[in-house]
Amino acid sequence: MSGEITLFVNPTAGHGRGAGAAQPAARALRAAGFSVRTVVGADADDALTRARRAVRGGTGALIAVGGDGMTSLALQAVAGTDTPLGVVAVGTGNDIARSLGLPVRDPAGAGRVIAQALKEGRSRSIDLGRVGGRWYGSVLASGFDSRVNDRANRMRWPAGRLRYDAAILAELAGLRAVPYRLRLDDGPPLETDATLVAVGNGPSYGGGMRICADARLDDGLLDVTVVGECGRTTLLRVFPRVYRGTHLAHPAVTVHRAAKVTLETATPGETVTGYADGEPLGPLPLTVEAVPAAVRVLAPEPAGP
Repeated sequence: MSGEITLFVNPTAGHGRGAGAAQPAARALRAAGFSVRTVVGADADDALTRARRAVRGGTGALIAVGGDGMTSLALQAVAGTDTPLGVVAVGTGNDIARSLGLPVRDPAGAGRVIAQALKEGRSRSIDLGRVGGRWYGSVLASGFDSRVNDRANRMRWPAGRLRYDAAILAELAGLRAVPYRLRLDDGPPLETDATLVAVGNGPSYGGGMRICADARLDDGLLDVTVVGECGRTTLLRVFPRVYRGTHLAHPAVTVHRAAKVTLETATPGETVTGYADGEPLGPLPLTVEAVPAAVRVLAPEPAGP
């Protein structure tokens, strides 16, 4: 493995924490004997081009410094290659880092975990979801939660998880079910009216909302959480349970598992946008595939099933 490590930095992540986080992470890596270079793009496309160039050039690891958006961008560069991914999570949601058991908003601690894994030659293979040519690590959201994502991305206040909570309350005013048509693997179409449908490679989104609480990163399957038609009162009553994952026991919630999932609306002209890792993918229909062992990550082994 090359002794040179590439820090892939989003300087604006976490209201400016990204720029400052790169320094303690770099110090931890240098203290372990690694040479560190930093990649910062002018925009997302330029950053991805630079990251892919580093991967092709044989960098020992690509370390994403930022939030889930930066980690998702790094996945586009390392998925399907032998280059391991490290995550220094200093963004708003940090769901990918949480699902990997990595430190959150502790760049020096994350740097030490990554350095130790590199010194020991230890990495872990995890699955990814793939939609066309795009990879994702956590959850694909559609329906009510994608409208919440859309609103939260437009908001500048409040910060952190509270932004999603505020966006949820605002979207409740227009709450309605969407007629979905789902296809799981090669099974027959399943038509259902749903408030939201989430397809999880990992368990959480939105800063710790465990919408697909039982999803595992190494089982070769996607967890599909379908929240059926429900009113505002029911949704408000169930919502706090999402952070613990206990909402899965509610009678309005159904969970499926499949290696391939197609989502589409059953009503002509109905537009629903899909988001993955908090980034817009485009309108349904979308087909998601689970790709086993798609990327190597510098993270602890899971404690158990």
